[in-house]
Amino acid sequence: MNKKRIYQYIGVTCIALSFAACKTPTAIEKTANMEAPASYNGSQDSTNVASIEWEEYFSDPYLKALIDSALSNNQELNITLQEINIAKNEVRARKGEYLPFLGVRAGADLEKVGRYTSQGANDATTDIKPGVETPDPLGNLAIEAVANWEVDIWKKLRNAKKSALMRYLSSIEGKNFMVTNLIAEIANSYYELLALDNQLAIVKRNIEIQSNALGIVKMQKTAGRATELAVRKFEAEVFHTRSLQFDIQQKIVEAENKINFLVGRYPQHVERDYEVFSNDDFIREKITSGLPAQLLANRPDIRQAEKELAASKLDVQVAKARFYPSLGISAGVGYNAFNAKYLLTTPESLIYSVAGDLMAPLINRNEIKATYNSANAKQVQAVYNYEKTILNAYIEVANQMAKIDNLSKSYDLKSKEVDALTSSITISNNLFKSARADYMEVLMTQRDALESKFELVETKMQQKNAVVNIYRALGGGWK
Repeated sequence: MNKKRIYQYIGVTCIALSFAACKTPTAIEKTANMEAPASYNGSQDSTNVASIEWEEYFSDPYLKALIDSALSNNQELNITLQEINIAKNEVRARKGEYLPFLGVRAGADLEKVGRYTSQGANDATTDIKPGVETPDPLGNLAIEAVANWEVDIWKKLRNAKKSALMRYLSSIEGKNFMVTNLIAEIANSYYELLALDNQLAIVKRNIEIQSNALGIVKMQKTAGRATELAVRKFEAEVFHTRSLQFDIQQKIVEAENKINFLVGRYPQHVERDYEVFSNDDFIREKITSGLPAQLLANRPDIRQAEKELAASKLDVQVAKARFYPSLGISAGVGYNAFNAKYLLTTPESLIYSVAGDLMAPLINRNEIKATYNSANAKQVQAVYNYEKTILNAYIEVANQMAKIDNLSKSYDLKSKEVDALTSSITISNNLFKSARADYMEVLMTQRDALESKFELVETKMQQKNAVVNIYRALGGGWK
């Protein structure tokens, strides 16, 4: 077989292998479904409370001070800020990968070879200059500038950099989402604390009322108009209410420390004015939710999922490019000599090199295929996560809007219940004094009144929490 035929076979084989290297598995394409209802309740009003900054949305100065402190000192938020820095450095690292690498290399070594070897015999007979033999042992000094560059033919490195950039932007959105949740959590905890303060005040007033009733029963017993059983029942009720006082005080301590943890400080008293809890100024008559489409821009978690989806698509392109041949170029220039006095002698000690290599995966590509299939699966997963995040955001807003409306109606009815039961306490006491009602009616009336007041405070707290949560659900607080 002649040389021409051999070269032809080699060329055909190389072409076939190149085509084999470029063959990639079929990708599963999936596009995110971004359709959402046109409105929440038929309204086309685009006014949205999410555009209001949290300093304006919350009016309580003590609450605003807590939020401001938490945004600076909360440990979880500060950890997230460091994750943003890590993601930013990852972008710089990926950008550097598709730029040429340039470095300086210097080295020195000393070699003694055997005289009765091919290299030693050759050195002994080779003169550096007429009449001068090669030194033995032979030193070697080198200084060289070297460059390496992978030519990004298939945009593998650039897409990797873009993917890292998307994840950096995603980490920023993650921080924004954490800010939104942190503000809402502090506000909810703060109103829970105010509710406990009001319940404690109710308990203390109820203890006073029950103590007065106990005194009346004791006097009636002395006058023979009441029994010892009635006295003991009233005493037990007083003891029960006093125990509630300490239960609430413990809950107050825990609520304060929850806020202290969010603010990033050790346990201490949380400044507040519990009397503002009953004000209706904060419960806005109309919460403007805007349009569902605005969630895509306002909700940081949706924006984060969007960036993750974009990054996952780029990861598929990066994994796909690994099937294709990669071109690398390397070059170097410098000086090399066996003696320092000859090191910079030009052109005798000058060295330079230029090389290029083309490499493609041909056999056993299982790792590349597995990486590609995993990247493709993660991209599909990111699509589902994006759709889930949008759906969850819409449902959260719808739930909170309905909750605000229903709690408003519930609060009105509970207020009437409290008024009725509060009046019944006086009525039952008067009837008891005139022996027209027994002591059990008085006790049950007091207990019902106490429970109704507790429930009214709970409803008020839920109202305030709903207004906080709708603000969070709409994506407010992070801007």
